[in-house]
Amino acid sequence: MKRENDFSNRQRGKFYRPNLRLNLPIYLEKDVANFVREFAHKKRVDAQTAVNRLLRQKKALIRSVQ
Repeated sequence: MKRENDFSNRQRGKFYRPNLRLNLPIYLEKDVANFVREFAHKKRVDAQTAVNRLLRQKKALIRSVQ
C-alpha cells in the first residue's frame, strides 16, 4: 500500500449491512440458456419468468419425493 494513503480519518464498517441480501447473477451454460429461451418464447414470457416457473416445478417435485 502506498504511504500517501492516509486512513486515519476513516470510519470502519461505514457501508457494512449485516442483513443485506443481494440478487447475484446466475450464468447458465449454453444448452440450458437455449432451452430457457425456447421455453420462454413458447410460453410468451421473459426468460426470468420461465426460469422461475421451471424451478418452482422442480421444487414441488423434489418436495413430493422427500
